[in-house]
Amino acid sequence: MRNLALSVALIAGLFLPMGAIHAQSADTVTATCKDGTAFTGTKRSGACRGHGGVQSWGAAGAGATGGVAAPSQPAPAMSQRATPSPGGAGQVWVNTASKVYYCPGTRWYGKAKQGSYMSEAEARAQGARADHGKACTS
Repeated sequence: MRNLALSVALIAGLFLPMGAIHAQSADTVTATCKDGTAFTGTKRSGACRGHGGVQSWGAAGAGATGGVAAPSQPAPAMSQRATPSPGGAGQVWVNTASKVYYCPGTRWYGKAKQGSYMSEAEARAQGARADHGKACTS
């Protein structure tokens, strides 16, 4: 009986500190990015990288409330780009400032501040060139 009590106490002693450590590291940071996407992480560093920066910060230390706090402002429904979403298959993103177009799946597809989605043929007709000289279609 004494061994059973010691075993239970040992097991309980192993699990209780883990819960306390987890509760302390559950602090989260939330933000709304300038392009309307949401960010959740453990620190502010790098928040909204590639999304135009941070529009507004949410509450820090949300682990104490048990959930992720909602941002103070609702996320905008549309992006601030010329066209909110790709028109479909075969569309390229044309940076209208530099006259360079990007293929779907590439790093800068849909990321330029000034640009629009269109077919590759339309982009070439308007004088745009392929990123790094690599056309999307062969």
